Amino acid sequence: MTSIVIPAHNEGQVIGRLLDSLLVEAAPDEIDIVVVCNGCTDDTAQVAALRGSAVRVLESPVPSKHAALRLGDEHARGFPRVYVDADVVLATSDVRALTAALGDPAGVLATAPERELPLTGCAWRVRAYYRVWQRLPAVREGLFGRGVIAVSEAGYRRLAALPPLMADDLAASLAFAPDERRVVREARVVVHPPRTWPDLIRRRVRAATSTTQLEQQQQQAPGGAPAPTARTSKADLGKLLRADPRLIPAVLVFLAAAVTARRQSRKAVTAQDFGTWLRDESSRQG
Repeated sequence: MTSIVIPAHNEGQVIGRLLDSLLVEAAPDEIDIVVVCNGCTDDTAQVAALRGSAVRVLESPVPSKHAALRLGDEHARGFPRVYVDADVVLATSDVRALTAALGDPAGVLATAPERELPLTGCAWRVRAYYRVWQRLPAVREGLFGRGVIAVSEAGYRRLAALPPLMADDLAASLAFAPDERRVVREARVVVHPPRTWPDLIRRRVRAATSTTQLEQQQQQAPGGAPAPTARTSKADLGKLLRADPRLIPAVLVFLAAAVTARRQSRKAVTAQDFGTWLRDESSRQG
């Protein structure tokens, strides 16, 4: 049985669409869904409970994604294990494709789906930003930024050993070597992007802050080997522009977002505040 753990903090507006998509084609006893409502002040638990016995709902007063994931693990019934953010959309067939790839004899421990970003209705600068972001090698090859990661039992042990970090999906991706992880082309997840520039900046500030936290944690780890990174380099952007010079305006927007986010994240980094979660609400509308 495949267990799906969904941490949810005030996701009453969107969690229903995810659960319906997961359940519509599922055979009896094929998937075990655990929704962990953490620190919720809305109707997330009630919306999830309406989906019936196929969904088990846990409630915790602690608003912590890391704690919610570990609580979900305690109650999950099987492997493979799939961790899914409440605000994305993933179908039963996608779960099957992700878990099938974990049985590859090459030793794949973690998988994630291709991402689909519906940009209709987004501000032009948001669309420009994602034109660049989606083309970056680390973004295309890494498991982060998809809201979904599936792991085998061995892969789960790797994740369970990670410390609590704001950049949990990035840390999870970097925890696996390139030959241990795979983006499964047959699986797709819909990731709703922010619609407005201020909401995009909120996301990017969170990303900049959490990436710094991860790097600090890696520097403190024993061994001294260079830590893997997913930061965008000048060489990455230069390669994109050489391949398609028409991307120049979009690259300028991308750089503006990156610089703004880095500047705004300095206060949190200086204060070592890695707990304030800057969430955009525009991606959760309608």
